[in-house]
Amino acid sequence: MNIQIFGIPNCQSVKKARDWMSEQGVEYEFHDFKKAGIDELHLKKWIAQVGLDVILNKKGMTWRQLSKEEQGAIVDEKTAIQAMILHTSLIKRPVIAFGEGNLCVGVNPDAWSSVIGR
Repeated sequence: MNIQIFGIPNCQSVKKARDWMSEQGVEYEFHDFKKAGIDELHLKKWIAQVGLDVILNKKGMTWRQLSKEEQGAIVDEKTAIQAMILHTSLIKRPVIAFGEGNLCVGVNPDAWSSVIGR
């Protein structure tokens, strides 16, 4: 099974996911939002799978640092995707894709374990 972890290397949640995968002996590919960015296709797919409210992180520092005007301009999926492409830290982390079918967002070792069978 192809496993991809999407996130930012210095994010504590991403570190927990990467450490857990390593401890379980699970190979994965890491996609660094800061270096590689993210495209519209990935975001649309993730939103379709888990919903915009799960993917768009309105609790983090990046959201709080946006001006009220910038926050207010995010009114639908299209404007949210544009904002997440511009500010990748608005994406809840980690996003873990297990093959083509399963997606986990956030720190959830029980869900990861059930997907990989460990």
